[in-house]
Amino acid sequence: MKAKIVRIGNSQGIRLPKPLLDEAGLGEEVELKVREGAIVIANARKPREGWEQAAKLMHERGEDQLEVRGGNRFDDEEWTW
Repeated sequence: MKAKIVRIGNSQGIRLPKPLLDEAGLGEEVELKVREGAIVIANARKPREGWEQAAKLMHERGEDQLEVRGGNRFDDEEWTW
């Protein structure tokens, strides 16, 4: 599908047909990236997206424990465990 680049204020843009947006599953907010001479439009990721699932997986694997490797004078004198 071809599209024309149009002036929008001091910027330029393209109009994306609704069926194309629906097919791509794009929402209100998108991320733009340049990759190998192309502009890639993708759904915007939410901050910390996937962190909850990753934390659960770490817990199941026992990888969520605090790792303390030897202390130092500051740790011994200033911090209470």
